[in-house]
Amino acid sequence: MNTKLTVVMNGQPVIEYDRNIRLPGHQRQFLDKMDMDMDKGLEMNGQLTPNPDLGMRAQYIAMHLIQAINSDNDSMISAMCAYLATRLPDLKQIKADEQGENISMDLVFNEDNNNNVAVQFDAGQFNSGLNKKH
Repeated sequence: MNTKLTVVMNGQPVIEYDRNIRLPGHQRQFLDKMDMDMDKGLEMNGQLTPNPDLGMRAQYIAMHLIQAINSDNDSMISAMCAYLATRLPDLKQIKADEQGENISMDLVFNEDNNNNVAVQFDAGQFNSGLNKKH
């Protein structure tokens, strides 16, 4: 299993999350609560998706991760990274490119970048293995 989850924005690594850091019980419970909340449905790009699958949840959480990075919200960054790292153990990178209000994003599951999930959207206290790169 890959032990690092890296967030790359505009070609620069900005966050590195270490999966080897064990989350305390209350933090694992928080991630479970996030899942229960998402069980009720997700609104993305103005459309409600009832009973979202893991792929939709990952896109939703990754969008919130990028927004948290842009607003320098460390606790939200940590929670979003923890969710993605624990729910998607094969996820290696989140690559985001910003162009004005638009952000394109790839969820990278392998080294050669052939197994990605592309996501487009408008930009609109967790102790973990988070390491900011800036």
